[in-house]
Amino acid sequence: MNNTYLLINFLVIIIPLIYTFNKRLKFHHQYPAFFTSTFLVGFVFIVWDVYFTNWGYWGFSDQYITGLSLFSLPIEEVLFFFCIPYACVFSFHVLETIFPINDSPAFKKINYLLSFTLLCLGLVFLDKHYTSVTFISLSVVLLIAPMFINIKLFYRAWGILLIPFLMTNGVLTGSFIDGQVVWYNDDYNLGVRIFTIPVEDVFYGMLLILSNVTIYQVLRKTFFKR
Repeated sequence: MNNTYLLINFLVIIIPLIYTFNKRLKFHHQYPAFFTSTFLVGFVFIVWDVYFTNWGYWGFSDQYITGLSLFSLPIEEVLFFFCIPYACVFSFHVLETIFPINDSPAFKKINYLLSFTLLCLGLVFLDKHYTSVTFISLSVVLLIAPMFINIKLFYRAWGILLIPFLMTNGVLTGSFIDGQVVWYNDDYNLGVRIFTIPVEDVFYGMLLILSNVTIYQVLRKTFFKR
């Protein structure tokens, strides 16, 4: 039994948890919207994860997990879909609260260009299932998100979050440890790596966070107004 993956989840979420109850941020006031959005998005991603794991698109090394499982996934993997969204939605909340900026038509155009590019790539690489599912799914969410969120603020948040993302995923894929917490079958992706991280992971992470932020904002502004 090893706690490496569990420790990664803990390190990701500990600072946001500490500052959640800050008098200026008051992120805990947004818990109804956050937990509802995380449950909805997490359900989709866990189903996706179970399917891809069962078909050998990716998997987990017993060397770095506790051995506890839920929905046929390591418990750490299930916690990942709570810890990462918590840290990232919290970061979006911090920027929105303390460093607000106006949205801009230029960022929306860039966003739609990215959406179109990912759709084309997803269709070109349909035989690479991790690539195609991730790119096409993100393309759709990128089209929808600007209707509900400040997309310029999201890109600012995502740009900041890319640094800890690369560090976290680097550990998970073996950049800083002997072995891999999560391994990938390159038959189902492009085989292009950022250090040890499949390039698809960057867009997978963006899809996870953008989905959470978008649904969180919709719920916060409609069903959980304060």
